[in-house]
Amino acid sequence: MTPEERIATSAVVLSVSGGKDSTATGLLLRERGIQFRAVHMDTGWEHQATERYVRDDLPKALGVEVEIIQGRHGGMENLIRSKGMFPSRVIRFCTQELKVFPMRDYLARLIDSGHDPINAVGIRSGESAARSRLTEWDESDAIGCPVWRPIIAWSLDDVVAIHKRHGVQPNPLYLLGATRVGCWPCIFARKDEIRLIADSDPGRISRIDALEAEVAIAALERSKRNGTEYKGDPAWFQNPTSRTDPVTGVRAGNCWPIRDAAAWSRTARGGKQLDLFAPPLAEEGCARWGMCETAAPDVPETRTS
Repeated sequence: MTPEERIATSAVVLSVSGGKDSTATGLLLRERGIQFRAVHMDTGWEHQATERYVRDDLPKALGVEVEIIQGRHGGMENLIRSKGMFPSRVIRFCTQELKVFPMRDYLARLIDSGHDPINAVGIRSGESAARSRLTEWDESDAIGCPVWRPIIAWSLDDVVAIHKRHGVQPNPLYLLGATRVGCWPCIFARKDEIRLIADSDPGRISRIDALEAEVAIAALERSKRNGTEYKGDPAWFQNPTSRTDPVTGVRAGNCWPIRDAAAWSRTARGGKQLDLFAPPLAEEGCARWGMCETAAPDVPETRTS
């Protein structure tokens, strides 16, 4: 069966994050006249601007309703509380619990109702070394159906172009300077992403700070129950390389409290000095989308409770 025949005889389910690549994928499907369902996995940890974009803007842009699904844990914060720990590179349970498992269950219900689903995802090979090894099609045991990556070979320019061709504004976080959207922030966020959140959404930093305190109590209680050594307060931000503490100058480990990460995000030269002359991230975001003549949007801070 050719890919075209497979698409024509299957239920195409587009994973929608609210980001530029999944939106571009939906616009491409619409251009090709391919009927599809759009599904958003709500992690409970997106910025309110992303939630609004998915709920209000994408149905008009894509021409289909967006089904919003949340896993059984009720979002990132409840999941972390139930586990009593943060996700990590070793135990990255957030993606599985909040995205993979809910999508797998959704697709299983389609199969049970007699459909033959394909999961279309907006992934580009140029995003990372890992994604450069992916192909346009493969079979996924994790979700139980074929995975299709229609824009795997696209560049960022291609993504911007299809938005412009359809007159679709990107998620407003991009115009603030974000290079990707989704979890706000991911535990593996880059330095510029932490800086954007620290500058534009201090309430989110406070929210993570409070969650770190909760998890620290849970970790201490777990150590007492298990008779194991308590190894220090758990922290949100995780990075594969150690960093120099921006305040003390001491080399720190891979896990940083969010307030330390926020302070480091405003530094240059490996954390040795404040980066006083960095261009505004909103300026970079507007330039990336060719919208320099447009003022950056006023995106309100996320909820603090």
